[in-house]
Amino acid sequence: MKRLDYPPIWLLGFMGLAWALNWVLTKAGLGFEAPYALKLLGGVLIAVGLMLMALAVFAMLRHRTTVVPHRVPVAIVTDGIYRLTRNPIYLGDAFTLVGFSLLFANSAGMLLVPVFMAVIQRRFIVEEESWLRTKFPAEFQTWAEQTRRWL
Repeated sequence: MKRLDYPPIWLLGFMGLAWALNWVLTKAGLGFEAPYALKLLGGVLIAVGLMLMALAVFAMLRHRTTVVPHRVPVAIVTDGIYRLTRNPIYLGDAFTLVGFSLLFANSAGMLLVPVFMAVIQRRFIVEEESWLRTKFPAEFQTWAEQTRRWL
């Protein structure tokens, strides 16, 4: 099971759940076609999410540390996008899920976003922060005091 325990898998699962909820609501006569403005906003949020992820990956590669969860990092990254949020990849995932839900005008899908964020925090962030706190205690403490976990 550990082989499938990665944030993109969780994101795809939640997107599938949002799509399924939209399908159920539509079949029950409670769904509606998303207006153009919502679809546009959804697309923009997906683009923002992908941009956050790309900026974070480039920063981690620049510091020659892992982007793979469940692996101990060899460096702490606190510059670039990591000055704004301690978890830009996961924040990008959340933006992507919000955008996907807006594309389908799915309010039930929007309710999944905080659940997704709680799962990500429990499955990945707690472990990653523990490693960083242990390997880079002073740097992590300063960074954690200056930078929010999400936004």
